[in-house]
Amino acid sequence: MNTPRAAKKASSMPPPPSGIANSVAAGILEYIRKLDLPAGERLREQTLANELGVSRSPIRKALQYMESAGIVESSPNRGFFLKQRAADLMRLDMPADEESDEALYLRVAEERLSGALPEEITEVDLMERYDLSRLQVQRVLNRMGREGLAERKPGRGWVFRPFLSTDTAYREGYRFRMIIEPAALLEPSFRIDKVAFDRIRRDQQAMLDGGIEKWPRSELFRAGAQFHETLVAASNNSFLLESIRNVNQLRRLVEYRVNVDRSRLYRQCGEHLMLLDLIEGGDRVEASYKLRQHLDVARSIKLHDADEATDGKTKSSPVEVNV
Repeated sequence: MNTPRAAKKASSMPPPPSGIANSVAAGILEYIRKLDLPAGERLREQTLANELGVSRSPIRKALQYMESAGIVESSPNRGFFLKQRAADLMRLDMPADEESDEALYLRVAEERLSGALPEEITEVDLMERYDLSRLQVQRVLNRMGREGLAERKPGRGWVFRPFLSTDTAYREGYRFRMIIEPAALLEPSFRIDKVAFDRIRRDQQAMLDGGIEKWPRSELFRAGAQFHETLVAASNNSFLLESIRNVNQLRRLVEYRVNVDRSRLYRQCGEHLMLLDLIEGGDRVEASYKLRQHLDVARSIKLHDADEATDGKTKSSPVEVNV
């Protein structure tokens, strides 16, 4: 009965703290969502410091800030604990910060896609190019490393991993998904993972309840990719799942780059929930057919937008990152 009051308290954040604590708090929130942590989970400072690539001091300040917002609570000599489950934090409206890690991340992604950044870079290169501190650069690169977009070289520096960078590759990626994903639903080894299905259903509903307008592009992409990967994972065929994860990884950077036509996401989320209803209702044949249609429509819209962008009719192609 206390959950609604807690959620309301967290929906409006207090003024952000000075220094990097605000961006660290955003990183902690992303970590909570990514692992779908339950209420009551202990948030260990050293674990968070290792995850975000910072010292424990800004982690502690960020957690204190999050405590003032009602997201976590502290216990003497025990540390900080999550007050709400991750699903209830999807609608959280973090204070805007144009120099946040998210903005820096998207800036680096944009310049890599445009070819302004080479395949191999060093921390010093980025520090000088964007006038950033080493800590800011490390957080961006560490996040790219966690998401598989870049990896640290054995010696010095980082190397960006391959990604889909042409309309042809993007089209082929969608055609591949139209073959694999519907087929995965028809595998004889298909078994519903109730916990995983409940999680992606909560994600899609949270988007309809406000997340579509509030979540950053990276979170919208995560929810969409996780939805489709969860459906394929239920086939219990590791080759199918690995292939879809690989395609999603290759297209991640492109999805981050473009503007998002958020109005289209309402239909996409509705279709996702419809697919879950069909699958959980035992009609996997119909779900397979609807899933192929779902992907085909998204493919047509995205490639049409990409063609317009190429012709100079739009500055940046709006796409649906939830598909």
